[in-house]
Amino acid sequence: MNIHEYQAKELLAKFGVPVPAGHAAMSVDEAVAAAGKLPGPLYVVKAQIHAGGRGKGKFKELGPDAKGGVRLAKTADEVRAAATDMLGNTLVTVQTGEHGKQVNRLYVTDGVDIAKEFYLAVLVDRASGRVAMVASTEGGMDIETVAHESPDKIHTLDIDPATGFMPHHGRAVANALGLSGDLAKQAASVASKLYDAFLGTDASQIEINPLAVTDDGKLMVLDAKVGFDGNALFRHKDLMELRDETEEDPAELEASKYDLAYIKLDGDIGCMVNGAGLAMATMDIIKLNGMFPANFLDVGGGASKEKVTAAFKIILGDPNVKGILVNIFGGIMRCDIIADGIVAAAKEVNLSVPLVVRLEGTNVEQGKQILASSGLAIVPANDLGDAAQKIVAEVKKAA
Repeated sequence: MNIHEYQAKELLAKFGVPVPAGHAAMSVDEAVAAAGKLPGPLYVVKAQIHAGGRGKGKFKELGPDAKGGVRLAKTADEVRAAATDMLGNTLVTVQTGEHGKQVNRLYVTDGVDIAKEFYLAVLVDRASGRVAMVASTEGGMDIETVAHESPDKIHTLDIDPATGFMPHHGRAVANALGLSGDLAKQAASVASKLYDAFLGTDASQIEINPLAVTDDGKLMVLDAKVGFDGNALFRHKDLMELRDETEEDPAELEASKYDLAYIKLDGDIGCMVNGAGLAMATMDIIKLNGMFPANFLDVGGGASKEKVTAAFKIILGDPNVKGILVNIFGGIMRCDIIADGIVAAAKEVNLSVPLVVRLEGTNVEQGKQILASSGLAIVPANDLGDAAQKIVAEVKKAA
């Protein structure tokens, strides 16, 4: 689960991380009022969407010459003008894709005179099973660009959760950022507090870009991106309240209600599989046969008939889907339950695309019998290779 920048800063501030003063706004008048609560004379009006590159982004409705989603303002009238441009309009950035995202929230912060910008992030290093802290002197830039053009300017240190953040980690971060004296102490302090926030919230990512040195010698977080491990959110009811469902894909949101692991992709073959590894293999073999998967969908090991029906409807809700491949290995999952769900969903939505089903495992013969007697045009498959070949052939035949 991701949250907005203003929410991330409010959260980090609770751990003692230095952030500029700022206020969220849901309307133009609220944005002007937010500026009135700040000392000024410089304000920053920032569009709040779950995507990076906002400053360089463009609003669909405003034309190519309009400013992006991060703007400086010196007066209340300029704040009002920026808020009017942003709210309700669609911001397109390098991370949103060409469809963009509608801006429904703003963040008005106090302006800061910047002397130097850095990059600092805390991530999970799955290879080492440790927490990784990534630091770079190239703040304000896309870290992917820095990694490609100047990999030597990115420094990573691993922190063992068993021992936690130690003084030498703080010194290493300060050294990676090229800081000394009081700024080195501030950098160590910020890094330590970010680590505490990372563990304390079960975060999967905390990205600070930029971490800035102000003209008066203070280190401050000017932008923050925070994401959480969804599997740990049951421990953080307060964080669940920060979820903005308007930022999520409607199909993925619907899938989450049924505890389905669903990710929309750009292909044309819908997939319903039980087990993440089997789902990945299914996607791969579809591509191997010349077409592309429209989604990743894992119904899990113990899905009910209702859950399977919901999964089927979600797949069919994608207008790009030209065919569906169901690939089930029944261990805990029973093949007859899957078959009941498939038949129920296909009848309810008036299935109009080819459907190939491969079942194997517990109650497989009962499942096959349910499909065969359903009266639906379901194509059975013997194994995964056979299923992939048949769904591709059926889609091409229907085209």
